[in-house]
Amino acid sequence: MKILDRYLLGEFLRYLLFITASFVALFLIIDFFEKTRMFLSNNATAAQMAAHFLFRIPMILSQILPAAVLLATLILFGSLARHSEITAMKANGISLSRVSLPVLLSAAAICVLVFLLSEWVTPYTNERAEHIRLIEVQKQKSLGSFKQDQIWYRGQKGIYNFRFFDAERGILWGITLYNLDQQMHLHSRLDAERGEWKDNQWRFFNTLTTRFDDGAFPEMSRAAVLEVDIPETPEDFKVVQKDVETMGYAELKRYIEKLRAEGYDATRYIVDLHGKIAFSLVSLILAVIGISFSLRSERSGGIAQGIGVGLVIGFSYWLVFAFGMSLGRSGTLPPLAAAWFANILFGLASLGLLARMHT
Repeated sequence: MKILDRYLLGEFLRYLLFITASFVALFLIIDFFEKTRMFLSNNATAAQMAAHFLFRIPMILSQILPAAVLLATLILFGSLARHSEITAMKANGISLSRVSLPVLLSAAAICVLVFLLSEWVTPYTNERAEHIRLIEVQKQKSLGSFKQDQIWYRGQKGIYNFRFFDAERGILWGITLYNLDQQMHLHSRLDAERGEWKDNQWRFFNTLTTRFDDGAFPEMSRAAVLEVDIPETPEDFKVVQKDVETMGYAELKRYIEKLRAEGYDATRYIVDLHGKIAFSLVSLILAVIGISFSLRSERSGGIAQGIGVGLVIGFSYWLVFAFGMSLGRSGTLPPLAAAWFANILFGLASLGLLARMHT
């Protein structure tokens, strides 16, 4: 590695580590004060609180690393331009593209790191953090499990099995309720296409009820709509349902394939699947934007202005990304286009900025 590459890479990593540590500390401080009352009211121990926030760190890293890359790039190239180091490099025949190469390669490596974090680390750590908060601290009962991409729940009136639970709308799909007596004998079974929570009541659609009386042939009855009296609410099932943040790319893909094979609408999950890839690449896009705005200050002299504008554009990515994802989940845009909407828009903007930088 050349001396110049080592110098640029060392400066970039120094800024990156400092900014990342600052962001993580700030995030943890804000999160701590938001949850202090909850921890104290539930008599949480210091070990439980420390473990909860420790397991939150991988998720925080995957979220703030792109912003840290942007700021580190802005500061590095702004400093180089301010001290006329860029001018000296250009005078020695080193192009701006060659100067940017170590930072862009580092940003590409961070893209891979963010994806690996979301695939192998954050699903486990997010699940552990939520387990500590809900089960160990708030003492909520763990009455169910998410196995083989299905929800199994031990309710007050028996065993419940759901193929799919839309937590946002409170809708259950592919329902099977096993009604057991005190001796754990099967008393009846209820199958339903879907169930909706409305007016504090479960309403099941396209139901088939099978009753098992001792010594008698099972009796079956169908109903288009049936109000079912079970004490559990959607909030009870949210404890069991796996969130997208607790699934890696491969696990989420298997879940989508299962839902589609069974005829369920998996649009919102498909959007999230594409979003995992799209979001992991944002560090490279923001690095290009950061380089472009920093080097503009070499001509205009407005380093602070370049950093300010670069930050506005960089952090605007999250707003556009969330907007595109919401359009995809609602069906307004195809899932692939919705997930990559922000990347395409900001990628084109970064290419335009690079072209202007070389003119």
